[in-house]
Amino acid sequence: MVFSSPTFLFGFLPAVLLAHTVLRGAPRNWLLLLASLSFYAWGEGRYIALMLASIVVNHALGLWIQRSRSALALGLAVALNLGALGFYKYSGWLWDNALALCEALGGATAWLGPRPEVVLPLGISFFTFQALSTLVDVRRGDARLSANPLEFGLYIACFPQLIAGPIVRYSDIAQQLVRRSVGVADFADGLRRFAIGLGKKTLLANSLAPLVDEAFALDPAQLTCAAGWLAISAWCLQIYFDFSGYSDMAIGLGRCLGFSYAENFEHPLASRSITEFWRRWHISLSTFFRDYVYIPLGGNRRGKARMYAALVCVFALTGLWHGAAWTFVVFGLYHGAVMLLERAGVGRALSAGPRWLAHVYFFVAVNVGWVFFRADDLPHAGAFLQTLFRVLPSGAELHPARVFLDTERCLALVLGVLCALPWVRWARERGEPSPAVALACDVGVVALIGASLLCAAAGAYDPFIYFRF
Repeated sequence: MVFSSPTFLFGFLPAVLLAHTVLRGAPRNWLLLLASLSFYAWGEGRYIALMLASIVVNHALGLWIQRSRSALALGLAVALNLGALGFYKYSGWLWDNALALCEALGGATAWLGPRPEVVLPLGISFFTFQALSTLVDVRRGDARLSANPLEFGLYIACFPQLIAGPIVRYSDIAQQLVRRSVGVADFADGLRRFAIGLGKKTLLANSLAPLVDEAFALDPAQLTCAAGWLAISAWCLQIYFDFSGYSDMAIGLGRCLGFSYAENFEHPLASRSITEFWRRWHISLSTFFRDYVYIPLGGNRRGKARMYAALVCVFALTGLWHGAAWTFVVFGLYHGAVMLLERAGVGRALSAGPRWLAHVYFFVAVNVGWVFFRADDLPHAGAFLQTLFRVLPSGAELHPARVFLDTERCLALVLGVLCALPWVRWARERGEPSPAVALACDVGVVALIGASLLCAAAGAYDPFIYFRF
């Protein structure tokens, strides 16, 4: 069940919101936990036992750590959580690489046994990181875990952020798990935010998806340079509106239920460097790796060599977190390498130069990285990069950019570029909006809801991209 599906919009969500409004106290938490487990079981029933085991085991380990500050308990927790994540997410990929290595060296492969055929549980990357962050914070004394397993279970399984984040810190919502209230203004703001996210997904991301799929299904040698840049730019907009749309919906739903989730995106496509981009993109993941990997490895405190090594390690893990493929590893290492260049002097040069030049640099740099994220494998990525920077025709029958465009796609591209800019922030810098402007915005949100629901009712939706991660 996804947020843009008719089942969720017209059945699950209204029922949960109505029941949550009626109930008070502990029954509210029971309702949300049961609803969240049902939500998860709808799309991943085979792994509901894994979800429950994660809740029970991590809560028990958390209480052990809280009582004793035991390094052994924390080590066991890290091993169990990363072991489960590694098995479900990376075992098949590791087997493939071991097989390729054995064949390349001329060694025997029978000892490998059959390839593990494991289906990736939905959301495991997110709820595993939430559990780990909580246990580490408890060990550090930055969070105090409730003895009530219901509260911890709801923290892990709460359906708005269960499948694709944002990664929520336990300490940020611990009090809201015990007691929360939802006023009319909070509920209205939550619905408004949900509507914006739904519009991003159904009207923009889904409209751009066919263009991207068609272009990347072709041999890159058959694309003109302009068609290649059109495809990768459309992919950049698609993944942004797909993922930030989900985050908007999660934050909005959380608001309707009395939870305050931190922002996960801050208009990252308006950045002027890759460093700035990662401060604005998937903020909860960047913050996780900063606090639990980068700083423990030394961060900025132990010299430049240690800092650079920590940065490379963080981005290698960031890439690998996104998926079990070498394309994701290269995606992470590429971003780490560019950030090293920016820290070594490129960033200062960009700051001293004209703003437009920094934006052009960022546009090229970020889209080169997206090639590795979207390509099927490294040879595909390499061929696509050749297309982007090819001056002379390849000799193949070429598909120009115009063959991928129609009225709907052109409109989605134009609106996508406009909506990626921080218009609201710029407007607020000029002062509070007038009542007429506020009313016009509310009317626009209502129209957005209507258009989005029509798309959803027609079945015009795709699973969220980050559901795979």
